[in-house]
Amino acid sequence: MEASKTTKPAGGRRGASRRKPVSRAVKAGLQFPVGRIARFLKKGRYAERVGSGAPIYLAAVLEYLAAEVLELAGNAARDNKKTRIIPRHVLLAVRNDEELGKLLSGVTIAHGGVLPNIHQVLLPKKASKGEAESKSPKKA
Repeated sequence: MEASKTTKPAGGRRGASRRKPVSRAVKAGLQFPVGRIARFLKKGRYAERVGSGAPIYLAAVLEYLAAEVLELAGNAARDNKKTRIIPRHVLLAVRNDEELGKLLSGVTIAHGGVLPNIHQVLLPKKASKGEAESKSPKKA
């Protein structure tokens, strides 16, 4: 009888090189942790069962929102001639964007302040030429 030609050593995977495990976030091409989000979805008891695609989708959505807010906050910091993003820049970014403002309308950002705004009633009235001449008293 002819001996079988196997490349594997006897005993199974003992001599085979082990591949490094690849995380689900790397497989999906994301920065946010898919495994951690899956764990939180299960632990939070939002549903009896959690599908395999749900944490990937949620991680992608959260990553997109974070990138959007950070980009706008970075622009706000650059407008104020700063190199570091502070909560004020995040507030200005969120409140000046229509869609993010609607999404985060009920959110208070600590140390963010408020949007600069002066009500029109409080501004001084600009007098036109006709009104300025009639109001100035002429003594003869």
